[in-house]
Amino acid sequence: MEKRLLETLEYDKITAMLAKFAKCCVSRELIEELIPENELNAVNARLNLTAEAEAILNRLGSSPIDDFPDMREQLSRLRDGSVLSLKELLSVCSCLRAMRLAKTALAKETAQARISEMGALLPSYRFIEDELNRCILNEDELFDGASPELSRIRRALKVANEKAREKLNSMLHSSTYQKYLQEPIITMRNGRFVLPVRQEYRKQIPGLIHDQSGSGQTLFIEPAAVVELGNQCKKLAAEERDEVNRILMELTAMLVPYTREILSGLALMGQIDVPFAMARLAQEMRALQPEMNTNGVIRIVRGRHPLIDKEKVVPIDMWLGKDFRTLIITGPNTGGKTVTLKTVGLFTLMAQSGMFVPAGSGTILSVFESVYADIGDEQSIEQSLSTFSSHMTRIVDILGKADNKALVLLDELGAGTDPIEGAALAMSILEELHGRNTVTLATTHYSEIKAFALSREGMENASMEFDIEKLAPTYRLFIGIPGKSNAFEISRRLGLSEHTIDRAREFLKQDDIRFEDIISGAESQRRIAEEERALAEQARAELDKLRDEAERERKKLAETKRTYQAKAREEARKLVEDTKREMDRLVAQIRSIKAIDRSQADRTIQQARDELRHIEKELPQEELVVAQDMSLAPKSVKKGDEVRVLSLDKHGTVLFYDGKDEALVQVGIMRITAKLSDLRLEKTEEKNVDASSVSLKDNSIGLSLDVRGKTVDEAVVDIDRYLEAAAMKGLLEVTIIHGKGTGALRTGVQAYLKNHRLVKSFRIGAYGEGDAGVTNVTLKEFPKKSR
Repeated sequence: MEKRLLETLEYDKITAMLAKFAKCCVSRELIEELIPENELNAVNARLNLTAEAEAILNRLGSSPIDDFPDMREQLSRLRDGSVLSLKELLSVCSCLRAMRLAKTALAKETAQARISEMGALLPSYRFIEDELNRCILNEDELFDGASPELSRIRRALKVANEKAREKLNSMLHSSTYQKYLQEPIITMRNGRFVLPVRQEYRKQIPGLIHDQSGSGQTLFIEPAAVVELGNQCKKLAAEERDEVNRILMELTAMLVPYTREILSGLALMGQIDVPFAMARLAQEMRALQPEMNTNGVIRIVRGRHPLIDKEKVVPIDMWLGKDFRTLIITGPNTGGKTVTLKTVGLFTLMAQSGMFVPAGSGTILSVFESVYADIGDEQSIEQSLSTFSSHMTRIVDILGKADNKALVLLDELGAGTDPIEGAALAMSILEELHGRNTVTLATTHYSEIKAFALSREGMENASMEFDIEKLAPTYRLFIGIPGKSNAFEISRRLGLSEHTIDRAREFLKQDDIRFEDIISGAESQRRIAEEERALAEQARAELDKLRDEAERERKKLAETKRTYQAKAREEARKLVEDTKREMDRLVAQIRSIKAIDRSQADRTIQQARDELRHIEKELPQEELVVAQDMSLAPKSVKKGDEVRVLSLDKHGTVLFYDGKDEALVQVGIMRITAKLSDLRLEKTEEKNVDASSVSLKDNSIGLSLDVRGKTVDEAVVDIDRYLEAAAMKGLLEVTIIHGKGTGALRTGVQAYLKNHRLVKSFRIGAYGEGDAGVTNVTLKEFPKKSR
């Protein structure tokens, strides 16, 4: 692509924007040299890199590339024996760190294959980083521990300095010397410790004079008592400098074998950073990746010129290259024709460089081997300085190069000369380009060119809309309708008399008048269609809104219904539980009155039970079922889980689970195989409540009572109530499940059974009945009270 073209379409302004998002100097240089590709695979590769970078940015929130100093020149000098300074070594360390962090971050982005592969090629020299960080404190100083010798020298220097200061401090605080000093301070001159002595007392403090004040009234004297220490400090300081230089040479030499790899890594960092800069620019512009082709097909959906203020830019929809390869745009001056040309050209250059374009989903662009533009001499969007000669010079050059793989953009074709000749030249040029199958986008004012396009297959007219009411362009592009001249209408609204306008019409040819009337009619129909489409869209939007509201209301009602149903079920469950508790209370109360007649007690208990059954019958069966079983069938169980077998309405313990849909369950003295759908997991607290109240629930008394997990005291309370309820029900044999364990619970249970008034006898379970884990109990007949 020619440099002049890139400037004409303001591509350089886009790359300047892009460079601001670059993290390092290497990538900024690459962006300055960035030119569009002209081969489809290369273009798609660039765009896909940008897409991968955008995906990483969206996931991480920031770029994995950190800024780092440009050390390429310094590293290149190492081959010539240069020694790097502390500041330069720290800068190299920053470069190594940036490469290592980028490599680590990109290694995790396996979904972004190409960028991840590039990251894997970055070198990593952590041992060099560690050594540099171990030795260097800051840009001006090494750590004492950079070498044993440096540590020794600095310790000795510190001791010598402290001794010198001690001697000088003793002189400062001595009444003998205080009167000789200009002020009681220790200062330095030429690297030596000195005291500020008044000139008249110079002989009172023997030593070396190193400096004097501007007035000559103060002499800076190194007292003789510290001269030797000063010499020692000087010597140690020189040794320190030599050792520092030696360490710098050593650290620099450590880098030399890896210089080539480090330089290659820095170059690769720049290549990786470019797509990240493009991704950040895309986020700033709200840009999307366009679909690319090589057929010359362009379809821009709500495209926005990236250099126009976001608040002012008017999106355009345009298409070209499929049904027609030549599009001629007409419309008023400053109406947006040039912006449209530049938008198409700039989008093409951006996409072929790997940048996303600020347009809507469904945007399609073509890869062109070359792009040519005649948009005036250094014309910008705001100003036109073009002349006929400059136009024609450029067009001659374009006609010498353009072919069927080129995109040609021509602004105000044929302008700047006699309208008749200019129109004729414009039609000839368009016909020439059309004959070459070149994708051409041109703007013009000439009516002859509008008619010419209507008569040629593969050519199409378009117009920029003009608001007659406001006497201002709307910048909206309409394809298929040529622009209508609005000179008469504008003149009328500006105050030109009807007589003058009518007279002007008489000078027009009848064919021109008819053509303008046809255009006016088409424009009128377009406006009507546009208004109807807007109304239809509004109606559709309102319908969608109503449908959404109806759906939300339906869901709300369904949720309300479920809430009330759940509430009703909960109230039903509570009512049943409250009634059962009340019945239990009455039974306990009746039994507590020893003088009451037994038959009367039985009748009272039976009445309470009948009342409970009546209440249960009054409740809907569906509500009772849900209330009694709020839990769902478990997806799985494990050995030891406490469950309820729905089909038996019994509690049990899971002994084995096949991992599919069946489990072996111990229910009393029985072992059964049950489907998971027939089981419900029991909560511990619910199980305890059931066990403790088992003697009060006549209909739920089973042949066994499970007291595993309880203490002996807890178990005997449950056993007493259970045996009484079982005896009342007429059961003669029951089983107490206490488990094997340590045997303590079994011993306590059997000791209690031995003296229980309802127990006739008991024995340990036989083989197949639960062995030592259960005790089988034979009950006496329930005693009847005398009247």
